[in-house]
Amino acid sequence: MRFSDTGYYIERYIKCGNCGVLVYDEGVKSSDPKLADTYFCSDWCVDWRTQRVNGSKAPRIKTG
Repeated sequence: MRFSDTGYYIERYIKCGNCGVLVYDEGVKSSDPKLADTYFCSDWCVDWRTQRVNGSKAPRIKTG
């Protein structure tokens, strides 16, 4: 979801490319060229989706 420059209306809705959560700010971008046009809500979602796109059937993401 992108707010206009004035903040009075919503310019467009953008959802996380992994989990579908609405992204209110600039979001997180992946360095993987396969996901260059995709926005994410967090680094965790970037890592998970990158592993899935690159063939992992059961991605393992380290937390904390």
